[in-house]
Amino acid sequence: MSDTTAASDDVEDRVLEPGDTIGIIGGGQLGRMLAMAAARLGLRTLILDPDADCPAAATAHGVVIARHDDRAALEALSRQAAVITYEFENVPVAPLDAADLSCAVRPGTQALAIAQDRASEKGFFNALGIATAPWAAVDSIADAQTAFAALGPGILKTRRLGYDGKGQARVRGAGDIAAAFSAMDGQPAIYEGFVGFEREVSVIAARFADGSFSAFDVPENRHDAGILRQSIVPADIGPASAAAACSAARTLLDALGYVGVAGVEFFVMADGSVVANEFAPRVHNSGHWTEAACPVSQFEQHIRAVAGWTAGDTARHSDAVMHNLVGDDVNDVPRWLATPGAMLHLYGKAEARPGRKMGHVTVIAPHPR
Repeated sequence: MSDTTAASDDVEDRVLEPGDTIGIIGGGQLGRMLAMAAARLGLRTLILDPDADCPAAATAHGVVIARHDDRAALEALSRQAAVITYEFENVPVAPLDAADLSCAVRPGTQALAIAQDRASEKGFFNALGIATAPWAAVDSIADAQTAFAALGPGILKTRRLGYDGKGQARVRGAGDIAAAFSAMDGQPAIYEGFVGFEREVSVIAARFADGSFSAFDVPENRHDAGILRQSIVPADIGPASAAAACSAARTLLDALGYVGVAGVEFFVMADGSVVANEFAPRVHNSGHWTEAACPVSQFEQHIRAVAGWTAGDTARHSDAVMHNLVGDDVNDVPRWLATPGAMLHLYGKAEARPGRKMGHVTVIAPHPR
């Protein structure tokens, strides 16, 4: 083995110790909560974000003020950190891959590259034997017409940079195709046929450097206008459905050689089978309830994984309902402060805007002892 290979292996296999620093690309609310979890474990965090006043700045030990695609800044971050992770799935992959980094990136960039492109994501699911809604790649209006003819009513989605319902257009009939394609503004897209599901759920799971896997209980998720509004745990599904979803999530993370927490969304069909929707290579909004209802939250679990540590206890001690505070919902803070069993978490964002996540509340009902 060459010295270069040995050094690379040492970087990849490093186990962090209290006092070490984790670099986090992105300074949003997820970075904020990751920094909080790291601090509890005696680890320092350094955020890379273009906004000096980003939500994570209040809880991290420092901020490197730079664009997420700034190769020199990424390299500087790696020299100050023992490992790098990220808090959003649209981290630019090419600069990160091209950078001469002094530490490992966990999870690896393959997960980012696949999750950032819906066609790659669906194809990867299918190649692993994980069922999805029927879909087709769409690069022209003729492609959209062909997909509609084959799949019937569905949704046209941009392949990249879509989240919280953005970059999507419903197609209920042939007359909707032209407007839907126009709404994509010339971007590559996919067309998904509708599936008659009963509910949406997600798996919040971690895979560790030794290949071990740990999942939280499965929450049921309710959306409005494409934005998650509630996660309810336990989900109203049978144990076979929960097991199938967790098994599919493990298959996915194993195939990626993943290290860290991911959120994988599923549709649950009338017969109890599950169909994968999408995955996020990061801690996930539908897992926020874990900070109130489990000994170890998804945020601590992610920090443990990227630090090379062992899994924490994910056993749920309480039933829970997590409510997102979106836009003016933040004005309800006084009511939530007076609600028994409610844990309020605000993200420190100065301005409430429509569709902007300002915080969340988790209301727990402890199991009888």
